[in-house]
Amino acid sequence: MHPPEYFMESHEETLRLEMKIDDMALKKQARWAGIKPGMQVVDLGCGSGKTTFLLHKLLEPKGKVVGIDICKERIEYAKKNYGKEGIEFVQKDIREPLDGIGMFDFIWIRFVLEYYRSKSFDIVKNINRILKPGGIVCLIDLDYNCLRHFGLSNRLKGAIYGIIKALEKNADFDPYVGIKLYSFLYDLGYQDINVNLSPHHLIFGKAKEKETFNWMKKVEVAAKKSGYPFEEYNGRYEEFFEEFKQFFSDPRRFTYTPIISCRGCKPLNSSHL
Repeated sequence: MHPPEYFMESHEETLRLEMKIDDMALKKQARWAGIKPGMQVVDLGCGSGKTTFLLHKLLEPKGKVVGIDICKERIEYAKKNYGKEGIEFVQKDIREPLDGIGMFDFIWIRFVLEYYRSKSFDIVKNINRILKPGGIVCLIDLDYNCLRHFGLSNRLKGAIYGIIKALEKNADFDPYVGIKLYSFLYDLGYQDINVNLSPHHLIFGKAKEKETFNWMKKVEVAAKKSGYPFEEYNGRYEEFFEEFKQFFSDPRRFTYTPIISCRGCKPLNSSHL
């Protein structure tokens, strides 16, 4: 049975996904993983298509990239805004067989597995089938997702942890998937595995406009849909949201999230994988 629908879905989700992309950080991660010009690449969970477009820039002049997303509306947006020669967008569910899209030299899956706590390893096994022997898979996700803040009141801290627990239970969300990525590739017999750890969110002082937009949308959409009762607050969700806004606008606030990147090569004799 598949988990519930993508809990971050809203009419502004495509915009949020697009705004939060750091072009330079993404290209640095892809180069670290081993992407090279001329490769055949698939971008799984491509969202708005911007990541697919940026990956294609690293493949020119002869490389090609296919962007895959479960959301029909985002695939249509991607085709309209980022479609060009060498880039293709296809609507598919990565939990299902990915037949018909080809075989690839490089698989990119970034900020996707966190939404499939019970299925994340199964997804990695599934996508392995479309990777050529000797090809590279790059898994990138967060650890302690949304949980690393300093300056919280006790009730605000309790509510945030409660929201995340509710999302784990009700939406199959995994705030700790980043720490699991290495074991996924190890258990599948991948070679030349390498891991990188760095900060993703690192927010101190006055938050940038796109940081504020991203975090307010997380609270507006995910917290409201989580099923958490907000019993710490007489005014329930609305009072919680006002306190979080005040906390996040305080330049004394310190927020960070570790990002873990893991890449590995599929063995040449990989018929058993």
